[in-house]
Amino acid sequence: MKLWEKNYEINKEIERFTVGRDREMDLYLAPYDVLGSMAHVTMLESIGLIGKDELPVLLSELRAIYEQAVRGEFVIEDDIEDVHSQVELMLTRKLGDMGKKIHSGRSRNDQVLVDLKLFARAKIKEVAEAVKDLFDQLIQKSNQYKDVLMPGYTHLQVAMPSSFGLWFGAYAESLCDDMQFLLAAYRTANRNPLGSAAGYGSSFPLNRQMTTDLLGFDTMDYNVVYAQMGRGKMELGVAFAMATIAGTLAKLAFDACLFNSQNFGFVRLPKECTTGSSIMPHKKNPDVFELIRAKSNKLQALPQQVTLIKNNLPVGYFRDLQIIKEAFLPAFDELLDCLRMTAYIINRIEVNDHILDDPRYDPMFSVEEVNRLAAEGMPFRDAYKKVGLDIEAGRFTPVKDIHHTHEGSIGNLCNDRIQALMDDVLAAFGFERVEKAEQALLHV
Repeated sequence: MKLWEKNYEINKEIERFTVGRDREMDLYLAPYDVLGSMAHVTMLESIGLIGKDELPVLLSELRAIYEQAVRGEFVIEDDIEDVHSQVELMLTRKLGDMGKKIHSGRSRNDQVLVDLKLFARAKIKEVAEAVKDLFDQLIQKSNQYKDVLMPGYTHLQVAMPSSFGLWFGAYAESLCDDMQFLLAAYRTANRNPLGSAAGYGSSFPLNRQMTTDLLGFDTMDYNVVYAQMGRGKMELGVAFAMATIAGTLAKLAFDACLFNSQNFGFVRLPKECTTGSSIMPHKKNPDVFELIRAKSNKLQALPQQVTLIKNNLPVGYFRDLQIIKEAFLPAFDELLDCLRMTAYIINRIEVNDHILDDPRYDPMFSVEEVNRLAAEGMPFRDAYKKVGLDIEAGRFTPVKDIHHTHEGSIGNLCNDRIQALMDDVLAAFGFERVEKAEQALLHV
């Protein structure tokens, strides 16, 4: 069944090519398509296009389909084009002509728009929760190892004293900024396009504010043309937010691989989280972090994929946009997997608290000595020259008892303020309001 079917059959090869992977991709959207339909039929009843006696019957059947989708039992049949057609067919099989009424005042264009936005905001919530879990692990480790010094690097050369408190905490604060991008993407996703139909509205007196409230959207995409123009734009914004998180993960994964290597020996990954070699019995490979790095780098290409599909399209709907789903929808599962794996290993990582016993790291205290001499009255440039000559002559003896007190330094991590940053941005999402609206719709 095709919602647009008339009195002729389309060529089977054309059908195969145009449907593409939509049946597979639309399984991601099935529960959200049903939610959108529940709000839409509720609104249709309020304007007299569905009878008062029909609404509870339709809602009951839609709830049953929703539960089927949540359980993973929803199937798009081989001769059915997409999720919208499958839901309408299931209703029609069960309820007859009543099921055919649900498409009044909408198009598959605004159906897929609302599906994508409902899907995106639900997945953003999952991502935000996974980011928060990783953040908590990093803050905990930062506090636990705040007094353990390690070398800091510039140009991959030993530079100045750092600490595990700084290293873990830096990635925690990076996630705070990443969450700001995610919040901006969420606010774009959490606007209602339903009622824009094919992009030019409807002659039915639709109540778009009602569906906005029922679905828990912050507001609507007001201009119906812009609602359609937003297809791809919302995905691009979310993709950028996902890419910023992936960038943090990739950098952390690289550090972990480097610091775990024998030449560094700064950290030890839990042995049960490593893999072995088929020929070298001593190997414990950091494959998990290597894969996190690769997957995160792949995710950082997602905005470019979306851009290249949508960047030369004029106003209105085009089938090109279908292809965005193939890159966009599965990306959330990959990012969530990386976040959860990273949090799991960070929780179990072991830190070497005797790194500085190795004299190769002594020069990293040179700036401390320059600063000490300058504080005692020696001009900075003279102090710099003296310490440099002492190092060259092998006369430099480091003083490893350092005292950094300014905000964000070794001795003043400001982890409480970083925690407050994360708490503030999380509170701004307002996930509870959305969840309350969805639960009300599902349990009327």
